[in-house]
Amino acid sequence: MNTASTALSLQHLRARLGKVCVSIIGSTPDEMFEKAAEAVRENSFLELRLDYLPKPQLALPMLKKFMASHSAATVIATCRRVAAGGRFKGAIAAELEILEGAIAAGCQLIDLEIESAEALKKPQLAALRSHGAALIISHHDFEATRDLDATFHRIQPFAPEFIKIVSTAKSLSDNVTMMRFLERTRDLANLIGICMGEQGVISRVLSIRAGSAFTFAAAHAGEETGPGQIDARSLIETYRIGQLDAATRVYGVAGNPIKHSLSPLMLNTAFRRETVNAVFLALQTSKLTDLLKLVREVPLHGLAVTMPLKQEILPHLEKTDPLSQRIGACNTIVRSQEGKLYGFNTDVAAIVRPLEKRLQIKGSRILVMGAGGAARAAVFGLKEKGAEVFVMNRTHDEALKLARQAKAKTLKREALAKNSFDVIINATPVGMHGVKATHLLDPKELNTRLVFDLVYNPVDTPLIRMAREKGLPYITGVEMFVHQGARQFEIWTGKPAPEDEMMRVVIRALQRRSDEAPKPQ
Repeated sequence: MNTASTALSLQHLRARLGKVCVSIIGSTPDEMFEKAAEAVRENSFLELRLDYLPKPQLALPMLKKFMASHSAATVIATCRRVAAGGRFKGAIAAELEILEGAIAAGCQLIDLEIESAEALKKPQLAALRSHGAALIISHHDFEATRDLDATFHRIQPFAPEFIKIVSTAKSLSDNVTMMRFLERTRDLANLIGICMGEQGVISRVLSIRAGSAFTFAAAHAGEETGPGQIDARSLIETYRIGQLDAATRVYGVAGNPIKHSLSPLMLNTAFRRETVNAVFLALQTSKLTDLLKLVREVPLHGLAVTMPLKQEILPHLEKTDPLSQRIGACNTIVRSQEGKLYGFNTDVAAIVRPLEKRLQIKGSRILVMGAGGAARAAVFGLKEKGAEVFVMNRTHDEALKLARQAKAKTLKREALAKNSFDVIINATPVGMHGVKATHLLDPKELNTRLVFDLVYNPVDTPLIRMAREKGLPYITGVEMFVHQGARQFEIWTGKPAPEDEMMRVVIRALQRRSDEAPKPQ
């Protein structure tokens, strides 16, 4: 095939590729192609991970039938060896045989790891390429994000149709490293660049904007082929990856843990509903310097800040609203066009307003459990409304410090059963999904007229269940969560938030998680 016809063939192939390639796995050929048939109805661009099968050769006849009956499908065949991070235990010769069989079955692209390419003799590689499929040569670093340029120059001499470089993000700024690499080399080759890991989510969403030919997605949650991989429906519907462009504003929720946060679903839903060209990402970090570098480099236009950064970030802000200054905690940040950061606190209103709907706060006795950012918002906000506020914390010195600052009172755990309150508020992470559960209260200590748990995921926390069993009214964290998110949306966009829609998607997602959770035996 001459150079001109190769270029035309590649141009035709590029036109067929979507921005999202859905990776299909299965423990048997039947399972794999059943999943492929389901996925291809919504996305015609697939990767078949043949190395997940015990005997990939046995899948080739089914692959041929699949390709014949799905002429619109564009398929990458991958049979990655164990030595390169895959599951295929055979030799390189067996890998080549499977890939050649996949090409003969109709696959338009094959993925060959650089380790195999370097071990092949030139005639072997030439023979593989002579079958007509486009070649992706890939490199996966499962430990870090290192010298991406060196990896690029290692692969480039093989002149594949696509160069795929996948690293592991150990920090948020590793995503910046990947995206800057894509931006400066995008004109030199057809590149695919992604960071794996929980901290690599940014690159999985934004890499296409930086120059990656496409990105990879799992067919469903729980079927990821790489750490941090996002399911296809979320990439397409929640993150709207097909609509991201240079003008798309980037926002995020920063903290640790962040994996189970529903903020991306809630805020991306609001952006879509109000036709705002913006995307909202989960930014897992405990390092403020890492986060601030990301804010500058991407750049981010706004942040929702959660544990453990609500207080630590204050010295880095140009200015905060009076509420944040008084409380000493900020959960919402806006970045100006000049790059300056301004802080706001939407937690206070999100705690106070649900309570105002149910009782008169002035004169009420309210216990706040915790001494972190959310607890500070509750204590200062309720004191301002005239409540008699008590602070209880596992570390009593922290409770004393907060109480002195807010002119509140403290209470030790041993005195709890002898006291009664109008409201008990949980402002600790106890009960949160992903946080190792610890004992919060005994039933005899729940002497209150109303319980308010600021944890929203899951809705049915141990504290809420205890309140229900005692016949006590309660407020779940969902009400606070949606309310503070709606205020953030309004600060960032200047538009009224679609609060009902935000509440609907959050409740639906939490219900789905509850339904899918393992039931106790």
